[in-house]
Amino acid sequence: MELVNDSALQLAEHPPLTLVISVILIFSHLVSSVHSPSWLLILISLHDILEMATESENGNCLGWAARDPSGVLSPYKFNRRVLGCDDVSLKITHCGICYADVVWTRNKLGDSKYPVVPGHEIVGIVQDVGSNVHGFKTGDHVGVGTYVDSCRSCEYCDDGLEVHCSKGSVHTFNAVDADGTITKGGYSSFIVVHERYCYKIPDNYPLAYAAPLLCAGITVYTPMKRHKMDQPGKSLGVIGLGGLGHMAVKFGKAFGLHVTVFSTSISKKEEALNLLGADRFVISSDEQQMQALTKSLDFIVDTASGDHAFDPYMALLKTYGVLVLVGFPSEIKLHPASIILGSKTIFGSVTGGTKETQEMLEFCAANKIYPEIELVPIQYVNEALERLIKRDIKYRFVIDVENSLK
Repeated sequence: MELVNDSALQLAEHPPLTLVISVILIFSHLVSSVHSPSWLLILISLHDILEMATESENGNCLGWAARDPSGVLSPYKFNRRVLGCDDVSLKITHCGICYADVVWTRNKLGDSKYPVVPGHEIVGIVQDVGSNVHGFKTGDHVGVGTYVDSCRSCEYCDDGLEVHCSKGSVHTFNAVDADGTITKGGYSSFIVVHERYCYKIPDNYPLAYAAPLLCAGITVYTPMKRHKMDQPGKSLGVIGLGGLGHMAVKFGKAFGLHVTVFSTSISKKEEALNLLGADRFVISSDEQQMQALTKSLDFIVDTASGDHAFDPYMALLKTYGVLVLVGFPSEIKLHPASIILGSKTIFGSVTGGTKETQEMLEFCAANKIYPEIELVPIQYVNEALERLIKRDIKYRFVIDVENSLK
């Protein structure tokens, strides 16, 4: 077996000889009829090598991919689909780095489909459109978010809430697309997307800053709007001050709310108050500070993914107060009285539909809301992911794809 596989590798390194491999593959039908497992394994290995060689030499898109659960990314060529009549092809200029990129490059959920090209905070410039596309034109600034397809016919898709598609939305990377291929994300030179899942970025909004809006931004904007957290003069609490939390603070101030940030780290106080404009900063482990705010908040946005107690935060809500959970702790534990007394509510929320996403982009442009970012070349992506795991970022990494992916 080892000798045959070494020979196959040498063949795959010489494209003119791939015809030989093709002939052998045809022969596989004959050997399978005589039940020869060894030959079948050899032929499958040859086929896989041929596919890898074809992608690495002839792929039309350059990206960075993880090949195994180590999560280490390196250059990778692959083929994007041919532009369809309803598609938009965009040259990617920037891509935000989300913790989801860590989850699937490292197979945290056990369903990674390698090679994984991550990235679902994608912005760029339209380079071509299909014949049926009328909402976009060459040169437009556009974005692509966390999903690239849905059934387009269920009640949620009809309402512009494609993220909740009854048949399941198709994620921007590591998902099975309509044509059976595996979706690949924005750590790449370009992407082809159905126009429905493409968003216009206002011309006056810097592309680098738009990238985090496509996930971090919409993840907090959607529940804030849905639960009427846009009423000037009311009070908002934000738990956690990371990529999502700092956007919740910015939206809260833009909505005219009185914003309190809760954190376990005193080191974030200066930035919460002076950089982001929060009105108050509270150390959540300080019982005296927490008790002083009992029944003082109308809303809370909880962005923390680490395990934490919920009862102390529910006690801070006024009657009919609302806590929205957008983080992913391993469990939620709270006493029934925390909800029953005061008729309080706890909701969960994911990203947002196409209508909400477009609305958010326009809102950010109109109100000059910009995420706090650190711009990095794609060659730095492995270090950036390690820093993200350690929470060593204020507050979102954005890859400068256009100027570093060569």
